[in-house]
Amino acid sequence: MFKKILLIFLILFFAVSLLELNAEIKGLKKRVAVFKFDDKTDHAYHWWTGQPVGEGMADMLITSLVQTGKYTILERTELDAVLKEQSLGQSGMVTAETAAQVGKLLGVELAIVGAVTEFGHEKGGTGGRIKGFGLGVKTLGATVAVDVRFVNTTTGEILDAKNARSEKKSRSLSVSTPKVDFDNQKDFDESIVGEACRDAINQIVSMIDDQMNNIPWQGKIVKADGKSIIINAGAASGVQNGMELIVYAPGEELIDPDTGLSLGAEDTRVGKIKVTNNNLGGKGKASQCTVTEGTGFDRGQLVREQ
Repeated sequence: MFKKILLIFLILFFAVSLLELNAEIKGLKKRVAVFKFDDKTDHAYHWWTGQPVGEGMADMLITSLVQTGKYTILERTELDAVLKEQSLGQSGMVTAETAAQVGKLLGVELAIVGAVTEFGHEKGGTGGRIKGFGLGVKTLGATVAVDVRFVNTTTGEILDAKNARSEKKSRSLSVSTPKVDFDNQKDFDESIVGEACRDAINQIVSMIDDQMNNIPWQGKIVKADGKSIIINAGAASGVQNGMELIVYAPGEELIDPDTGLSLGAEDTRVGKIKVTNNNLGGKGKASQCTVTEGTGFDRGQLVREQ
């Protein structure tokens, strides 16, 4: 009898877990923009592609975020195009203010900017960087550290600033000269520096998850034609057919006279729409909707969950 009760309990437990997982997968995907990280190291290392460390680690973060399936990640080409068009980031370093401007133009909820502050090998136990040829080096360490800032593009506010740091040790290496360049991805993945990089990136992904819990999903109307509405989010963003969304007209933005930061706006509810085709154009990037409540819908108005 006890075994039967235990079996029923386990079945119910896994059923509930599966439902929760499906709910998470089907949730609306918020948009994230990851800008190239600044490289504040000694520039001794380069990716196998020739990229500097900052750019390489930003690309690693993008890949990791895509693999989670939780977010819509903007393409680097889109970011670079807007930066160029708006004459932003010409110094080569993207600031929080720049990221907020670009992110807002592209409909991004969260922008990530950062700088790699440590990247390289260290002697085991000494804390000093290995230069030249070391004699009798039997242990090797690697340290990778990244300062990251999370920017709310709606307000331009830096939500938080964190440091992701990873130290890895290896006691099996007998080489006297650690490599400072990587010939290919396999070479990087098998290195102790690569291991420290992955750990630091995983820390940042976890930080992003925490920040996104406090930022609501938001889309925009691309076209409004009578009762037919097209929004800039579709199946690829987790939008489901039959989903009802609320539309708001953005009010005048309130700017703090001392800090220059946005204090938000008093948005006005316009009405409600229902998704009828979440795969408009066959790419899942836009949805066609019908109006179920209200009038006065227009391009650029905000779309939010109920």
